[in-house]
Amino acid sequence: YEDGQEAVLWMNTVDPYHNRQETYNYFSLPFCRGSKKEISHYYKTLGENILGVKLEYSEIEINYRRDKQKKTDFCEITLTNENYDTFTYAINNHYWYQIFIDDLPIWGIVGEMDESEKSAYIWTHKKFEIGYNVNRIVDVKLTSESKVQIQPNTELTFSYEFIWKPSNIEFANRFNKYLDPEFFST
Repeated sequence: YEDGQEAVLWMNTVDPYHNRQETYNYFSLPFCRGSKKEISHYYKTLGENILGVKLEYSEIEINYRRDKQKKTDFCEITLTNENYDTFTYAINNHYWYQIFIDDLPIWGIVGEMDESEKSAYIWTHKKFEIGYNVNRIVDVKLTSESKVQIQPNTELTFSYEFIWKPSNIEFANRFNKYLDPEFFST
Protein backbone atom coordinates (compact mmCIF):
# COMPACT_ATOMS: atom_id res chain seq x y z
CA TYR A 1 0.00 0.00 0.00
CA GLU A 2 0.94 3.61 -0.46
CA ASP A 3 -0.14 6.27 2.03
CA GLY A 4 -3.75 7.22 1.34
CA GLN A 5 -4.43 4.23 -0.93
CA GLU A 6 -7.83 2.60 -0.53
CA ALA A 7 -8.01 -0.37 1.85
CA VAL A 8 -11.31 -2.23 1.55
CA LEU A 9 -13.48 -3.46 4.42
CA TRP A 10 -15.41 -6.52 3.24
CA MET A 11 -18.49 -7.83 5.03
CA ASN A 12 -18.81 -11.62 4.89
CA THR A 13 -21.23 -13.56 7.07
CA VAL A 14 -23.34 -13.53 10.22
CA ASP A 15 -24.24 -16.66 12.12
CA PRO A 16 -25.28 -17.94 15.53
CA TYR A 17 -22.25 -18.55 17.74
CA HIS A 18 -23.59 -21.93 18.88
CA ASN A 19 -24.21 -23.26 15.35
CA ARG A 20 -21.24 -22.53 13.10
CA GLN A 21 -22.81 -24.49 10.21
CA GLU A 22 -25.64 -21.97 9.88
CA THR A 23 -24.34 -18.90 8.03
CA TYR A 24 -26.01 -15.97 6.32
CA ASN A 25 -24.87 -13.04 4.27
CA TYR A 26 -23.85 -10.08 6.47
CA PHE A 27 -26.52 -7.84 4.96
CA SER A 28 -29.25 -10.42 5.60
CA LEU A 29 -29.49 -8.55 8.89
CA PRO A 30 -30.85 -5.03 8.37
CA PHE A 31 -27.49 -3.29 8.78
CA CYS A 32 -27.18 -0.16 6.71
CA ARG A 33 -24.39 0.54 4.25
CA GLY A 34 -21.99 3.44 3.92
CA SER A 35 -22.13 5.98 1.12
CA LYS A 36 -18.99 5.17 -0.90
CA LYS A 37 -20.36 3.14 -3.80
CA GLU A 38 -17.30 2.22 -5.86
CA ILE A 39 -14.14 0.31 -5.07
CA SER A 40 -10.87 0.24 -6.93
CA HIS A 41 -10.45 -3.55 -6.97
CA TYR A 42 -11.88 -6.95 -6.10
CA TYR A 43 -11.13 -10.29 -7.62
CA LYS A 44 -12.93 -13.32 -6.22
CA THR A 45 -10.60 -16.29 -5.91
CA LEU A 46 -11.32 -19.94 -6.62
CA GLY A 47 -10.84 -20.68 -2.91
CA GLU A 48 -13.51 -18.14 -1.97
CA ASN A 49 -15.91 -19.75 -4.43
CA ILE A 50 -15.25 -23.24 -3.05
CA LEU A 51 -15.59 -22.12 0.58
CA GLY A 52 -18.78 -20.18 -0.10
CA VAL A 53 -17.29 -16.84 0.87
CA LYS A 54 -19.72 -14.06 -0.04
CA LEU A 55 -17.85 -10.83 0.42
CA GLU A 56 -19.83 -7.64 0.04
CA TYR A 57 -18.37 -4.16 -0.04
CA SER A 58 -19.05 -2.26 3.18
CA GLU A 59 -19.15 1.11 1.41
CA ILE A 60 -16.98 2.55 4.20
CA GLU A 61 -14.03 4.60 3.03
CA ILE A 62 -10.68 3.51 4.47
CA ASN A 63 -7.38 5.00 3.38
CA TYR A 64 -4.03 3.44 4.27
CA ARG A 65 -2.41 5.16 7.27
CA ARG A 66 -5.09 7.87 7.38
CA ASP A 67 -6.63 7.91 10.84
CA LYS A 68 -10.28 8.64 11.46
CA GLN A 69 -9.96 8.89 15.23
CA LYS A 70 -13.13 10.84 15.61
CA LYS A 71 -16.37 8.89 15.60
CA THR A 72 -17.57 9.03 11.99
CA ASP A 73 -21.26 8.36 11.30
CA PHE A 74 -21.73 6.40 8.10
CA CYS A 75 -25.40 5.48 7.99
CA GLU A 76 -28.75 5.53 9.79
CA ILE A 77 -31.71 3.21 9.79
CA THR A 78 -35.17 3.39 11.30
CA LEU A 79 -36.08 0.11 12.92
CA THR A 80 -39.31 -1.14 11.44
CA ASN A 81 -41.11 -3.86 13.38
CA GLU A 82 -39.63 -6.43 10.98
CA ASN A 83 -36.07 -5.06 11.39
CA TYR A 84 -36.52 -4.96 15.16
CA ASP A 85 -37.66 -8.61 15.19
CA THR A 86 -34.75 -9.63 12.94
CA PHE A 87 -32.12 -7.93 15.10
CA THR A 88 -33.72 -9.19 18.33
CA TYR A 89 -33.69 -12.77 17.04
CA ALA A 90 -30.03 -12.44 15.98
CA ILE A 91 -28.99 -10.90 19.30
CA ASN A 92 -30.96 -13.42 21.36
CA ASN A 93 -29.24 -16.22 19.41
CA HIS A 94 -25.75 -14.73 19.90
CA TYR A 95 -25.12 -13.87 16.27
CA TRP A 96 -21.64 -12.72 15.40
CA TYR A 97 -20.20 -11.52 12.12
CA GLN A 98 -17.05 -11.97 10.10
CA ILE A 99 -15.49 -9.18 8.08
CA PHE A 100 -12.13 -8.74 6.36
CA ILE A 101 -9.52 -6.07 5.71
CA ASP A 102 -6.66 -7.08 3.40
CA ASP A 103 -7.61 -10.77 3.79
CA LEU A 104 -7.32 -10.57 7.60
CA PRO A 105 -10.46 -11.91 9.29
CA ILE A 106 -12.16 -9.90 12.01
CA TRP A 107 -15.04 -11.09 14.19
CA GLY A 108 -17.55 -9.13 16.20
CA ILE A 109 -20.78 -9.74 18.10
CA VAL A 110 -23.99 -8.13 16.82
CA GLY A 111 -25.30 -7.26 20.29
CA GLU A 112 -26.38 -8.70 23.60
CA MET A 113 -29.46 -9.21 25.74
CA ASP A 114 -29.77 -7.58 29.15
CA GLU A 115 -29.59 -9.76 32.27
CA SER A 116 -33.35 -10.34 32.30
CA GLU A 117 -33.20 -11.51 28.65
CA LYS A 118 -36.02 -9.06 27.82
CA SER A 119 -34.21 -6.16 26.15
CA ALA A 120 -31.86 -6.41 23.18
CA TYR A 121 -28.90 -4.10 22.72
CA ILE A 122 -26.89 -3.58 19.53
CA TRP A 123 -23.34 -2.28 19.13
CA THR A 124 -23.47 0.72 16.79
CA HIS A 125 -19.81 1.79 16.73
CA LYS A 126 -16.85 -0.14 15.30
CA LYS A 127 -13.39 0.98 16.38
CA PHE A 128 -10.62 -0.50 14.24
CA GLU A 129 -6.97 -0.49 15.27
CA ILE A 130 -4.94 -1.43 12.21
CA GLY A 131 -1.30 -2.44 12.53
CA TYR A 132 1.03 -1.77 9.62
CA ASN A 133 4.64 -2.63 8.90
CA VAL A 134 6.15 -0.31 6.27
CA ASN A 135 3.59 -0.63 3.44
CA ARG A 136 1.65 -3.71 4.56
CA ILE A 137 -1.34 -4.31 6.83
CA VAL A 138 -0.24 -6.88 9.42
CA ASP A 139 -2.86 -6.76 12.18
CA VAL A 140 -6.44 -5.64 12.79
CA LYS A 141 -8.27 -5.35 16.10
CA LEU A 142 -11.95 -4.49 16.44
CA THR A 143 -13.63 -3.03 19.49
CA SER A 144 -17.43 -2.77 19.45
CA GLU A 145 -18.75 0.26 21.33
CA SER A 146 -21.90 2.34 21.84
CA LYS A 147 -24.36 -0.26 23.06
CA VAL A 148 -27.89 0.93 22.25
CA GLN A 149 -31.19 -0.66 23.29
CA ILE A 150 -33.25 -1.44 20.21
CA GLN A 151 -36.97 -0.74 19.98
CA PRO A 152 -39.36 -0.59 17.03
CA ASN A 153 -39.58 2.75 15.19
CA THR A 154 -36.34 4.14 16.61
CA GLU A 155 -33.36 5.50 14.70
CA LEU A 156 -29.99 3.77 14.85
CA THR A 157 -26.86 5.60 13.75
CA PHE A 158 -23.88 3.41 12.91
CA SER A 159 -20.36 4.80 13.14
CA TYR A 160 -16.72 3.80 12.89
CA GLU A 161 -13.19 4.99 13.49
CA PHE A 162 -9.79 3.82 12.24
CA ILE A 163 -6.51 4.16 14.08
CA TRP A 164 -3.33 3.13 12.25
CA LYS A 165 -0.41 1.98 14.41
CA PRO A 166 3.09 0.88 13.41
CA SER A 167 3.76 -2.78 14.19
CA ASN A 168 6.78 -5.08 14.41
CA ILE A 169 4.79 -8.02 13.02
CA GLU A 170 6.31 -9.22 9.76
CA PHE A 171 3.90 -9.60 6.85
CA ALA A 172 4.78 -13.32 6.55
CA ASN A 173 3.72 -13.82 10.20
CA ARG A 174 0.51 -11.81 10.24
CA PHE A 175 -1.72 -14.91 10.44
CA ASN A 176 0.19 -16.47 13.34
CA LYS A 177 -2.22 -15.16 15.99
CA TYR A 178 -5.06 -17.08 14.32
CA LEU A 179 -3.07 -20.31 14.71
CA ASP A 180 -2.86 -19.86 18.50
CA PRO A 181 -5.72 -21.80 20.17
CA GLU A 182 -5.83 -19.15 22.92
CA PHE A 183 -6.84 -16.52 20.35
CA PHE A 184 -10.29 -18.08 19.94
CA SER A 185 -10.89 -18.76 23.62
CA THR A 186 -10.74 -15.13 24.77
